[in-house]
Amino acid sequence: MANFLTKLFGSKSQRDLKELNPILAKCLEAYDQVTKLSNDELRAKTIEFKSLIKEAVSAEQSQLDSLQQRIENEFDMSIDEKQKIYTQIEELEKKIYDKTQSVLDKILPQAFAVVKETAKRFTENEKVEVTATEYDKYLSTIKDNVNISGDKAYFDKVWIAGGTPMEWNMIHYDVQLIGGTVLHQGKIAEMATGEGKTLVATLPIYLNALPGKGVHVVTVNDYLAKRDSEWMGMLFEFHGLRVDCIDKHEPNSEARRNAYNADITYGTNNEFGFDYLRDNMCSNTNEIVQRKHNYAIVDEVDSVLIDDARTPLIISGPTPKGDNQEFERFCPVIEKLYNAQRQLVTQVLSDAKKCLTPGYTPEKEKEGGVLLLRAHHGLPKNKALIKFLSEPGMKALLLKTENFYMQDQSKQMHIIDDELYFVIEEQHNSIELTEKGMDFLAKLGEDPKFFLLPDVGSEIAELEKENLTPQEKAERKDKIMQNYAVQSDRVHTINQLMKAYALFENNVEYVVMNNQVKIVDEQTGRIMEGRRYSDGLHQAIEAKERVKVEAATQTYATITLQNYFRMYSKLAGMTGTAETEAGELWDIYKLDVVTIPTNRPVIRHDNDDLIYKTKREKFAAVINEVERLIGEKRPVLIGTTDVETSELLSKMLKLRKIEHQVLNAKLHKKEADIVAQAGRASAVTIATNMAGRGTDIKLQEGVKEAGGLAIIGTERHESRRVDRQLRGRSGRQGDPGSSQFFVSLEDKLMRLFGSDRMVKVMDRLGLEEGEVIQHSMMTKSIERAQRKVEENNFGIRKRLLEYDDVMNNQRTVIYTKRRNALYGDKLSIDISNMIYDTLEIMVSDFKDDYEGFSLEFIKVCGYESPIDETTYIKNRAKDNVEVLYENVYAYYKERLNNLGKLAFPFVKNIYEAKSYRYENIAFPITDGKRMITAIAPIEKSYNTEGKEISLSVEKSITLQIIDNAWKEHLRELDDLKQSVQNASYEQKDPLLIYKFESFALFEKMLGNINKDITSFLCRATLPIAEQQQVKETDLPKTDNKGIKTSRKEEIKPNNPSEPQKIQPVHVEKKVGRNEPCPCGSGKKYKNCHGKNESSQE
Repeated sequence: MANFLTKLFGSKSQRDLKELNPILAKCLEAYDQVTKLSNDELRAKTIEFKSLIKEAVSAEQSQLDSLQQRIENEFDMSIDEKQKIYTQIEELEKKIYDKTQSVLDKILPQAFAVVKETAKRFTENEKVEVTATEYDKYLSTIKDNVNISGDKAYFDKVWIAGGTPMEWNMIHYDVQLIGGTVLHQGKIAEMATGEGKTLVATLPIYLNALPGKGVHVVTVNDYLAKRDSEWMGMLFEFHGLRVDCIDKHEPNSEARRNAYNADITYGTNNEFGFDYLRDNMCSNTNEIVQRKHNYAIVDEVDSVLIDDARTPLIISGPTPKGDNQEFERFCPVIEKLYNAQRQLVTQVLSDAKKCLTPGYTPEKEKEGGVLLLRAHHGLPKNKALIKFLSEPGMKALLLKTENFYMQDQSKQMHIIDDELYFVIEEQHNSIELTEKGMDFLAKLGEDPKFFLLPDVGSEIAELEKENLTPQEKAERKDKIMQNYAVQSDRVHTINQLMKAYALFENNVEYVVMNNQVKIVDEQTGRIMEGRRYSDGLHQAIEAKERVKVEAATQTYATITLQNYFRMYSKLAGMTGTAETEAGELWDIYKLDVVTIPTNRPVIRHDNDDLIYKTKREKFAAVINEVERLIGEKRPVLIGTTDVETSELLSKMLKLRKIEHQVLNAKLHKKEADIVAQAGRASAVTIATNMAGRGTDIKLQEGVKEAGGLAIIGTERHESRRVDRQLRGRSGRQGDPGSSQFFVSLEDKLMRLFGSDRMVKVMDRLGLEEGEVIQHSMMTKSIERAQRKVEENNFGIRKRLLEYDDVMNNQRTVIYTKRRNALYGDKLSIDISNMIYDTLEIMVSDFKDDYEGFSLEFIKVCGYESPIDETTYIKNRAKDNVEVLYENVYAYYKERLNNLGKLAFPFVKNIYEAKSYRYENIAFPITDGKRMITAIAPIEKSYNTEGKEISLSVEKSITLQIIDNAWKEHLRELDDLKQSVQNASYEQKDPLLIYKFESFALFEKMLGNINKDITSFLCRATLPIAEQQQVKETDLPKTDNKGIKTSRKEEIKPNNPSEPQKIQPVHVEKKVGRNEPCPCGSGKKYKNCHGKNESSQE
């Protein structure tokens, strides 16, 4: 049916191209006109485009400026009026955005033509001559390839990018214009390897940078971000657009803010995300670096939005009792338990082999099947077990036995599991201690009750029956809950240690380098610097490997990449391998995947998989194939899925005296050098999947004639994308090439998800050692297994996102309140709502209890209730709230105005003396119990006669109370996330409980914030005994001491005492202070474009 519909309506790709071809025709038509322009006329098109955009939105922009001016100047504006104006502002901003997008759509053909013609002129000319502008003169001071002579500027075609001189020799193909259109439309352009994705992106980047709202180009690593900003940046800078890269500058710095204010900003995905989190931890507006999230293009979009999205970005800091962990205490105990299980499984497997010797009876087969399943539940990664399961009929017997014991909801499974110390569910990455395991731990001197969660419900029920006073009951309940918390932590520690020993292998899931455990990304093979497994698993692995166990930390700010990138008004992406994940990209991001045709047909030959019984046979076949290929003078790229395999193959090649290079997680710093040599004749390169991102293997002389680059995959990856990525290294731009995957039944994918049907086919054929199967049916069966894994991984990512969605709703509320407090624009509306909500809850809690209400009112507001008892009881609750609100709001406003008047004389004295060094003034504010420091700008406070001081008090109080409450709330959520996982033992959904509990915690936190802010504002006074307590100051700076991101900061301050590592860096032109300025002004550099540098010194 699907084939019939495709024939009738065409494939999705054909339908997409049908829509895009008319736009391509317009681009080509515009290009014919643009080619006739002079260089200066070509540059003038950018000014023309900007004018068109400005003119289209001028009416709305004028209204917007007028409304913002009113907000700025009218201090006494009513809350209702303010709310109306903000609603109007939001509507105007949406209109401006929509009109801008409409204009961009209209000028797209001309804009694309301008970029293509610019690329052509750089390609065809050694120098491009134009009339010099002020921006050209500035560029001449920092770029070697821009020179000024008289009133002319000369742009050379060679410039530095990534520390290497690059000669521009690229012109956009027609298919690249299609790709650029797709990116502008906010979709994903799927382009094959070698089709020039970086060049394609220049088209929509230039177009969307014209309104001046900022374009973010997101890359997978900082080398690519820096290289691309310098390589492609010259095209934009030629047209007067400013380009920068955030990864070149320190976080929260002026330089990084300037990078975000550039027209085009390059950077890595994690730095963009961390900057968002840091901005929402800032103490003053000058530390905020990001603008509104306008438009982003994500390079290698599947890697960023799918692979990296599995781990949330976290900024963490010290937590109370962070060093109080029991991993090292229990590590020796669990190691003994693991060794006991390993001995047991070895014995069980030996018994199974005896039962299943050739000629076994049905009874022996049944017994052997039980023993096999027991060994598999005990240690599924045991190498001897994996090898035995590759024997004819063994895997089928295991599956048959498992199906038998799983019927009736696994009622009989205890027969298999009772003999084990713990049971492993490899597919779900879970592990569970058995009764036998607890007994074993008891023999080692551990109390078996330590590893069981107490039944809190039963204990409290028993407590209620006892004849105790309320105080005694409360004390006993506290003791029960404390005991539960201790036991819960201990069970969690034991569970994570068992996982570390049984499920996580060194040089596979992680590596140990420099006395640290570092995670290896299973998709790319790269070390994930600074990333740590969550929920104590990383500490457990550290204890297992006998390296320093890091202290536990608490979350200060967190976001998933999914939720970060969903904040952009328009999001686009490009990759060569998104088609297999198109469903997920649409479900989560609403991003459509459009396949772009290749410039030249792909002639690479992709062979069906070669399937062997054992890994040993498979690897022997790989080495034989490598020998054959290098004999044909073809370069070979061998792809592996883990470090261990790449090192094993390296040893085998050394035994055959075959020269080769190895690229894996331990040697990732050599990536660029190794990949550059991989296209030479007879070159052999072993690489974990990391070689696939952002690097092209270019074929050297004579290689095309020999048959091109040969790809050998040593194992099918869990994800089809990664296999396609590996294949895509060969056959770029119509080059010849081939790909061949070697698979064995012992491979992880085949063990976990290989179908019963495939096992039966292998058994039926009765393969002898070294024999191989190759058939399209088997290849398709493997791809079905990959789909199962992809569905499973999608479920994991979706689950993570559901947890973060709960957090995201709360984060949005808090960050909005925090920003309002930081900027002060909507703060009066927020405070008005806080006061109203506080009074509403107060009246609701003391509905018929006037005495209780009266005491609470005095406690919060600091004066007696304006409503007497008779009126309070007689009136409706809503009417009481309205009366109280009007009274309290007027009281608080009057109090703050008086506070401003009290502080104003000090401001007046400092301002009129004109002797102040700083622009701000600090003064203490107290509510009688707490003291905070409020900071106000001196000049503005003087010009508004103290009104700005009142606003500064509101800002300081609100910010401090929100920050303290949010930090504590995040700590509680960390604890909650860990504790709800135990709900699965009670057949409950942890996510559902997390949603309910976190909402209750959030509601409680908001109530406390509202109450604390209302109370402080109603009691705020200026405790000035003498003038010295009011002093000039600088703006507060965020204290980042002890704060860590979940990926190490790549940027470090220069330390002259340490040897500097040689790495690709951007080499800027260095001009001596007393030399003539390169801009051609005739002045010394220090008196011209070097002025700022002189002042900084």
